[in-house]
Parts: sequence; C-alpha cells; structure tokens
Amino acid sequence: MAEHRKYLVAGNWKMNISSSDVGRLISEINAKIANITKVDVLVCPPFTSIQAAKDAIGSIGNISLGAQNFYPEKNGPYTGEVSAIMLRELGVSYVIIGHSERRIYFNEDDDFINRKVRFALGSSLIPILCIGETIEQRRDGKEFAIIQSQLKNGLKNITVQEVEKLTIAYEPVWAIGTGETATPKTAQEMHAFIRSFLKEMFNAETANAVKILYGGSMKSDNAEELLKEDDIDGGLIGGASLKATSFCEIIEIANLLSA
Repeated sequence: MAEHRKYLVAGNWKMNISSSDVGRLISEINAKIANITKVDVLVCPPFTSIQAAKDAIGSIGNISLGAQNFYPEKNGPYTGEVSAIMLRELGVSYVIIGHSERRIYFNEDDDFINRKVRFALGSSLIPILCIGETIEQRRDGKEFAIIQSQLKNGLKNITVQEVEKLTIAYEPVWAIGTGETATPKTAQEMHAFIRSFLKEMFNAETANAVKILYGGSMKSDNAEELLKEDDIDGGLIGGASLKATSFCEIIEIANLLSA
C-alpha cells in the first residue's frame, strides 16, 4: 500500500445485528482498538440500527458510521426508502453503493449506481463503490472487461476532485459469503488493474489517492497476505465484522502493517 493511503477496514453488517445488540458489539470493538490510530475503522449497520450505533460510538474518534444503501432523491414518494439527508442527520459519513447483492437481488444497474454515486458526493457522503465479476464471467475470461465497464459507467460525469473523495471496493462475487477468497496475487492483479484504469480515466495522482478495498471474504487468517499487497488499501468485511474478535483482528493486522 502506498504510504499516503491509510488502511480502511469497513464492516458491512448486512441484514444482521438488531439495535438491541449494537451497543455491546461497538463497545467490544472499541475496547480492542481504542489505541489504534493508524487505521480508519467503519461500521455499516442496517437502517434500524444506525441511531443505536451512533449512540454507542458517541465521541469515539476512530470509528466512523456508514449506511448500506440510500435512495438518490432529497425526499418524495419513495415508500420504504431513505435519503442522504436523513443519513447525514444520523451522523452517517459513508454509504455503500453498487454492492453485488443490490445488483443481483434489487436489479440495480450501472446507470442507477452512477446516479447514486453522484448524489452521495453532492450530499457530503463518501461513496464506497463496489465492483466485481461473477464466477461465470471470470471463467469466460471477461473479468477485466466487466470491471472496466462497471468503473467507466459507475464513475461517469464525476470530476477528478470528486473521485479523490470516494472509495472503491473490489468484491469478486464468487468470493462473497462462499468462504472462497481470491489469492493475494489474483486480488492484487485486479486492484492494480483498477488503479491503472483510474489513471486512464483521470490521472496518476488521482488514481494513487483512491483507496481500493478488497471485499471477498477477508478474514483474520488471510488479511495479512492480502493487505501486504501494494494496491489493497483495506477490506470491506462481511461475516467477519459481526463479531468483535474477528473484526478487530483484521484491524490489528492492518495497524501492524502500517507501523
């Protein structure tokens, strides 16, 4: 990882952790990482647990709050949706956009994802733009074309200054929740490709400033080898973020590598 990019370890709790359990989990996380300052830590609870998470975080300086989704309008007749303004009022600073589960289960396409990215940036939220290929696409040798297309379309009409504010998460769809993980070499190859394409789209300085997280079943037993790679700047953690011990082990590994 480049010296000027600080590791980010983000927990995507998905549809887990009720509001009654949030305080305990965040307290356990904070107790283990209270003295860690070299790693940015983020938790992304379900909507119903965001307020409880905010209360539990309180004045803790090294845990940020993120959301898993939002709708790209200020307000209006969008039953069941939540706006960026509502998230900001709850202290949310990051939002996950384009996760494979949103693409697959909720039919979110690149145009809608791009709309979300632009709206988030305009609402002072930091987008975590997720991109990744399926196992079929990789077997067909299409993984680089898919990633390039998702990047090109997801970042359409976004300025250089705006791109430097966002984070990208590479999540090989075939490694999410399956226990499968890309090898460090495979992950680094794709992260380097992403950074190279950002250089083409924008410029070298911008490409080098953007954090690129790995989001495919990172756990404490593979985190060190993944995080040692030059272009892997942290992790978007799913299952391993639901327990303080496993989540904090990843954070501690990132902290040691930052020394």
